[in-house]
Amino acid sequence: MASKIGDKLIIGISSRALFNLDESHQIFETQGVDAYSRYQIEHEDDILLPGTAFALVKKLLALNERNPENPAVEVVLMSRNSADTGLRVFNSIQHYKLDIKRAVFTSGRSPYGYVSAFACHLFLSTNTEDVKAALQNGFAAATILPGNNQQKESNGELRFAFDGDAVIFSDESEKIYKTQGLQAFTENEMASANLPLAGGPFKNFLAALHRMQQEYPPQECPIRTALVTARSAPAHERVIRTLREWNIRIDEALFLGGIPKGQFLKSYQADVFFDDQSFHCDDAAVHVATGHVPHGVANDDIDSSDV
Repeated sequence: MASKIGDKLIIGISSRALFNLDESHQIFETQGVDAYSRYQIEHEDDILLPGTAFALVKKLLALNERNPENPAVEVVLMSRNSADTGLRVFNSIQHYKLDIKRAVFTSGRSPYGYVSAFACHLFLSTNTEDVKAALQNGFAAATILPGNNQQKESNGELRFAFDGDAVIFSDESEKIYKTQGLQAFTENEMASANLPLAGGPFKNFLAALHRMQQEYPPQECPIRTALVTARSAPAHERVIRTLREWNIRIDEALFLGGIPKGQFLKSYQADVFFDDQSFHCDDAAVHVATGHVPHGVANDDIDSSDV
C-alpha cells in the first residue's frame, strides 16, 4: 500500500479511550477546567496508565512492523484537551513507544469534525455526543465503555468482532422486530432472504479491514473478523447472502439466538467488540474491550451524555 495517509487504515481515538484519565476527569467534573489544567500541567511527567482501547491501538500499530517502509495503519489522537494539558498525553504516548504522530487538541470543543478531515475509517471516544455526531456524518464510531483493558497480547492476531443489525447492516430488520415482534421479523427475513440488507455505519470499516486482509496469504493474515449476532436460523441466510453480495469476508460467524455474547467473545479472544445494544455491550465489556454504537432504533431514546 502507498505511504499517503489516505491509503492507510485510519483510526481516530480520544485521549480518554487511549489512557486512563479517570482521576483528572473527576477533577474536571468537580472543580472545573482551571483546576483540571493545573493538575495536568503539574503531573505532565507522570505517565498515564493504559485505557480500555490501549491494547487495541498497540496491536493496530504493530501491523506496521511487518512493512515499516509502507505502514498500513495510522492512529490519530483527537482530544478535547488543550495543547498545554495534552502534553501529558503525548509524554505517555512516547513512554509506551506508540507510533502516534498526528494529533488534534480542541480545548474543550468536540473534535469530531476532524474525523472527516483525516478521512478516518473509525472513531473511538468515551464521549457519546462526539460519537453520535460522527455516526450522523456517515463515519463508523463507537463509545468505548469502561471495562476490561487487560487483554493478553500473546495472540499475534488482531481480532475484531461486530454485531450485525444497526452496526454492519442497517437497522431495517431490527425496526420490524422492535415494532412487530419476533415472528414478524423471522417471516420478513425468510421472505427477503435473497434481498441484501442495506449497509450500516460499520460497513465501510469492515470493507477496509477486508481489503487489508487480502494483502496477506490467508494462513498468514494477522487480522481476523467475526460476526456475533443475536440472529439465529432461519434469519441467518439473509446475512450470509448480504456479505456475499458485498464481497466481504467474515472469518467467523456466531448466530446466538439472543443469548448473552460475553463468554463467546472471551472464547474468540476479541480485541474489540462493537454492538448497538447497551445490554449486550455491558455483558461484553466484562470480558473484552467494547464499543457501544449509539445508532439505530435501539438507541432512539438513549440520552447523548457521556458514558
